[in-house]
Amino acid sequence: MKNIRKEIEELALLGPLPSEDRPDLELMERYEALYRAITRPITDDEARVLIGLFGKDDSFGMAASIRNLIETAPGWPLEDCLRDSDNEWIADLRDRAIRGGRLQPKH
Repeated sequence: MKNIRKEIEELALLGPLPSEDRPDLELMERYEALYRAITRPITDDEARVLIGLFGKDDSFGMAASIRNLIETAPGWPLEDCLRDSDNEWIADLRDRAIRGGRLQPKH
């Protein structure tokens, strides 16, 4: 993939957002610093990277922030990113795209 900024590559290297049931303040501060360094909009390739950060919960609000960042990609919604129906954040992104009229519901 091309068009990936250093901050997003570093987020990807950190892996999925940490769970709220095992807080790590230092790690959360690193995620937040990298997130805040990203200017909007992001590229479609960057959205594809960021979609892999979702864990099992809100990660102290960071998951919602990442979701909102993903939605700034010019080609959003990217159907290839919305296939994981088991992840609540990806399901939420899909539902928001449908409600916003940018994606047709699958029947």
